[in-house]
Amino acid sequence: MATNDIRVCDQCRHMKMKTTVAKIEKLAPNSEIKVGCKSYCGPCKRTPFVFINGRYIKGATEDEAIAKALVHLKKK
Repeated sequence: MATNDIRVCDQCRHMKMKTTVAKIEKLAPNSEIKVGCKSYCGPCKRTPFVFINGRYIKGATEDEAIAKALVHLKKK
């Protein structure tokens, strides 16, 4: 099984950790999600983002950022 590196920033104003982590766990159930500051403060202040497998993916909303990030999931 492929391992995905998924990270979200708990300091981001545009993401709610409780809902973000739950949504990602549902869509990528066998992935480990790391929560913590990503030192990406400039863009983080302006837009929601998810770090996945080496890429910062942003969106206009939390849901859009998650949807765009899931395209980069490693498959089996």
